[in-house]
Amino acid sequence: MPIDPYILALLGTVGVAALLPARGVGAEVAGGASTGAVALLFFLYGARLSTREALDGLKHWRLHTTVLACTFLIFPLLGLAAKGLVPYVLTPALYSGFLFLTLVPSTIQSSIAFTSMARGNVPAAICAGSFSSLAGIVLTPLLAAALLGNSGGGFSADSVLKIVLQLLVPFLAGQFLRRWVGGFITRNKKVLGLVDRGSILLVVYTAFSEGMVEGIWHQVTPLRLGALLGVEAVLLAVMLTLTWYGAKRLGFGRGDRIAIQFAGSKKSLAAGLPMASVLFGAEASLAVLPLMLFHQMQLMVCAVIAKRRSRDPEDFVTEPSPAGQKRTAVGTATRSG
Repeated sequence: MPIDPYILALLGTVGVAALLPARGVGAEVAGGASTGAVALLFFLYGARLSTREALDGLKHWRLHTTVLACTFLIFPLLGLAAKGLVPYVLTPALYSGFLFLTLVPSTIQSSIAFTSMARGNVPAAICAGSFSSLAGIVLTPLLAAALLGNSGGGFSADSVLKIVLQLLVPFLAGQFLRRWVGGFITRNKKVLGLVDRGSILLVVYTAFSEGMVEGIWHQVTPLRLGALLGVEAVLLAVMLTLTWYGAKRLGFGRGDRIAIQFAGSKKSLAAGLPMASVLFGAEASLAVLPLMLFHQMQLMVCAVIAKRRSRDPEDFVTEPSPAGQKRTAVGTATRSG
């Protein structure tokens, strides 16, 4: 099963923060750079999202509504249900991070990759992930304010203003400037991808440095980490089951069910880390730990599922639609993948 190299880079960054945390003036410089990195990330998110593709994707509104409901309704409800595990299984700090995990938008790249591998509806996965990321810029902070309360670092008017300035304004600026910078971004996609990941590593270093200086890592024991992994495994299993069989119950064909399963059961590390740094402040290191663990777990499990789906017999891949017409996901996935 795959180990995401980026997870290794994140773990290395955590190790550096543990050995050489930023203090004093260094912490102020790192904090300022982290703030700028978050703004840059969301500017690039806005500049990459094609408004025309998003509008075209609205034609498949039932699928996108299903994915959004899984991401921002069912996931948070399961997160709230886990409140009963505090303090016996999860500490209050770990539970706050676990609940935040359930509020984060879905992924884009890995949802597309796994949908293509499983011979599903790739264009639907592209649109579903894009819609989820766009909605998450607004919904994730609002849900965090409503459900996390003071455990999220205190949601005052200043924190709301900070969210708007660091997340929403850069995103809208990217959308506005897309017609001028879109070509440049397309031509330099690989380089800007490195900028993306480097910015997130800087955010992680700053967050974990603050956690080391504050001494909050003494709150976590190996037993608690094992319990957290067990809870997250149950969460992932429940969502994978609900998205697959729930989509079948709603009348979706195989290709759409695959897109719903992979887009509706996953959470975005790239979107969640910078959001956590804004929402949690000095406690962001513990808040992002559940998300980092869940990210690697979902990659490993979904890779296995996608490989198994890719070996489905041809008569299962081509199945009747609700209208009685045949629909095939193979051609779509092959052309788009």
